[in-house]
Amino acid sequence: MDVAVRPAHTHDAAALAELERAARHALVDHRGGPQLLAEHPPVGDWAALCRRPDRHVLVGTIDEVVVAYLELAIGTTAVVEQVYVDPEARELGLGDDMLAMAIAAARQRGCVALEGTALPGDRLTKNLYERAAITTRKLTVWTAL
Repeated sequence: MDVAVRPAHTHDAAALAELERAARHALVDHRGGPQLLAEHPPVGDWAALCRRPDRHVLVGTIDEVVVAYLELAIGTTAVVEQVYVDPEARELGLGDDMLAMAIAAARQRGCVALEGTALPGDRLTKNLYERAAITTRKLTVWTAL
C-alpha cells in the first residue's frame, strides 16, 4: 500500500468534489456544523481553486487514489479552510502529513501564522491540530436569534 501526500492537480477535481460532499455530510449533525456549512459554501470548481495563487490544496492518496484533502488559504495568516480524511483512510497519518506540508507551504509563502477551525466535540480535528502544536487561541460562541 502506497500512502502519499502531494499538491492537488486540476485532474483531482472530481475526487475533491466527492470528498467535499462527504465532509459536508459529516458536518450536518455536528454541533456547530450547520452554521459552519452556511458560512462556507461548497467550493464548486475544484480545478479553478487548485490554480488560484491564494490557495494551496493538498491531497492524501492511497495507491494513487485521492482519499483526503486540505485546502489552505494563503494570506498574512494561512487558514486551513477544509481538512478531511475519508474514514476508511484514517490512522495512516495522512492528516498529519497534509498539515505538516501545509505549514511548510505557509512558511515558504511568508505567512506569519496558521489557523484552523475545529467544531465543539470534534476531537479528531482538535487532536490533529494539537499534534502539530496548533492550540486554541479563542473560542467563538453563537446562538440563533
